[in-house]
Amino acid sequence: MVTPIDPTSAAFLLAENRSMPMHVGGLQLFKKPEGAGRDYVRQMFEEMRDVDEIAPLFLKHPHRSARTAGQLVWRPDEQFDIEHHVRHSALPKPGRVRELLELCSRLHSTRLAWERPLWEAHVIEGMRDGRVAMYTKTHHALVDGVSAMRLLASVLTTDPDKRGMPAPWGATPERSRSGKERAKVETPLAEVPTQALRTALGITAEAAGLPGAFIKTLTKSVRNETSALSLHAPRTILNQNITGSRRFAAQDWPIERLRGVGKATGTTINDVVIAMVSGAMRTYLSELDALPDQSLVAMVPVGLNAKQSQVASADGGNAVGSIMVQMGTELGDPGDRLAAVHRSMQDGKEALSSMTPVQILAMSALGQAPAILTPMLRMQGIVRPPYNVIISNVPGPRTTQYWNGAQLLGTYPLSIPINGMALNITCTSYDGDMCFGLTGCRRTVPHLQRLLTHLDDELTALEKVAGI
Repeated sequence: MVTPIDPTSAAFLLAENRSMPMHVGGLQLFKKPEGAGRDYVRQMFEEMRDVDEIAPLFLKHPHRSARTAGQLVWRPDEQFDIEHHVRHSALPKPGRVRELLELCSRLHSTRLAWERPLWEAHVIEGMRDGRVAMYTKTHHALVDGVSAMRLLASVLTTDPDKRGMPAPWGATPERSRSGKERAKVETPLAEVPTQALRTALGITAEAAGLPGAFIKTLTKSVRNETSALSLHAPRTILNQNITGSRRFAAQDWPIERLRGVGKATGTTINDVVIAMVSGAMRTYLSELDALPDQSLVAMVPVGLNAKQSQVASADGGNAVGSIMVQMGTELGDPGDRLAAVHRSMQDGKEALSSMTPVQILAMSALGQAPAILTPMLRMQGIVRPPYNVIISNVPGPRTTQYWNGAQLLGTYPLSIPINGMALNITCTSYDGDMCFGLTGCRRTVPHLQRLLTHLDDELTALEKVAGI
């Protein structure tokens, strides 16, 4: 069955080129169950490959032709070959984390072909400590980061003895729901209440207040204050054209450490995450003699409770917006940077919380427009970047999870750098840890792995400030 591709998904497909593969990825680390034999990884791969039925989401690929009047549509792959999508890989010796991250970097650099469904999974053995890894990538036109995390969580269990769990791409009764329900998983921005988007009268009424909100936001931007728009991000080495080659670095820290800093300083865990990145970026850019005098600006997606909105009340849920956060990288003291981040986040949340879901969407779209249009119009170096780095935080399972007896030890996200935005930092919380995934252009962001050391140093510095 041929179905139209929604405008958001089509935009991800059309924006893609060799330098900007538009897929998100994930690296999961598993511990083998007790008594696992030498052929355990082969068995795991075969269980992932030999599924009885593939979920519809993983069978469709984009297509356009004269018959579709040039419009992009989803079309089922009539020659679907599971062995092209699910693969068995092995690391070269000595099988360290370094070799694993190098493999993931290489896999994440290649585009997914439109001729096939836009996803891949690699079951990886050869780690010298006996762990098993799985790298997956899925085009952003199919799922966003939150939806990808939900798909993974749907095939995990807290029971270490449970068997027969399907692969994430396997069809289950739960995934054979009506098309309307499936769209909630497949559509990015699915958290935005449908009533606010589909009711013409509601949109008209909500948009009526947008000019005033825009003027207020624009005024704050001109004053270099926190807002959904940014006019003051400095140029950095991160904000230039990129190549298609990627480098990936990952590490996790106990959430209790971040929570302890937040509790002692009256800030949130998200504030602490951004402050860690702020201090790490300050050190990293200083080492390269590339630290600007002005504060770096981070684009931070946030979820806001939208139940107060009359238009949103029909569906409840959350509205998704973005805040341009002043990172305080010009400040030498870790405590001052954390305070600056906290103030910036608070101001941004207050600004968005005063808007309705439609206004939040419109304002966030305006804030993203310069990042999209600047590379399209080839204006890098002519206009300032709207922000310098993307920092996202995707919630994951809070308890220990298993897949057919294999314990999930960690899950690390890989994201999408774009022209003019060479570094993307995404965090996922899992089982008491905050797992950082840093994805950057291999050429534009040199020695990316050094940022992990700087992140660790900054968390230690923040603990000293907090008196921990």
